[in-house]
Amino acid sequence: MTLLLGGAWGYTRWKSPVAFYGTTYDPNTSAPALAGTGQDGRPFDLSTLRGQTVAVFFGFLQCPNVCPTTLAALERVRLALPVDQRERFRSVLVTLDPARDDVKRLREYVRFFSPSAQGVFVPQPALYDVAAAWGVGFQKTDVKSATDYQINHTTGVYLIDAAGQRRVVWDYTQLTDVERVARDVRAVME
Repeated sequence: MTLLLGGAWGYTRWKSPVAFYGTTYDPNTSAPALAGTGQDGRPFDLSTLRGQTVAVFFGFLQCPNVCPTTLAALERVRLALPVDQRERFRSVLVTLDPARDDVKRLREYVRFFSPSAQGVFVPQPALYDVAAAWGVGFQKTDVKSATDYQINHTTGVYLIDAAGQRRVVWDYTQLTDVERVARDVRAVME
C-alpha cells in the first residue's frame, strides 16, 4: 500500500512539481477563445492579456452572493501578492446576463471591487458557445418576468498563465483561503 501511494504521489509531483490548492489542468491546455466587448466599449480579446496572469470568472451583476464574493476575494488575492506581481494579475468577469448587464454597468460593477478588474460582454447566441468552451453552464431560474430572474451558473474561477494556458480552476468556496489561492497565482507567475 505504501508503494502504491508513494507511486501515485510521485506521479502527480512529476506531472506538476507544485502542489496547487486548486484543480490543475494538464500541461499545455490552452485557454478557450474569449472575445466580446470590453467594459470600455471596445473589442476585447483574452489574447491581448498575454504576458499577464488572468483569473476568468463567469457571473452576472444582479447575483446576490457568489459573484460579489468571488470578485472581492480575487481582489484580496491580488493585494496578497508582492507589489511587483500585482500589476501582472487581472480579474475578468464575463457576464452571463447580456439582457440586463450593459457595458457601462459592467464597468462600474467590476471597478467597485478592483481598479484592475475587467468586465466582458458577449452577446447571445455567442455567449452559449463561449461558456460551453470554458465548461461553464448557466440557466435562468426563478423567472418572475422578462427582467426579474436569477441565473444559476458554474462558480469556477479559471487561472490563465502569461502564455495563455489554463493552469488551475478554483471553486468560489476555495477563494476564502486567500493565502493558498495567492500561492497558486505566485507559482503560475514564476
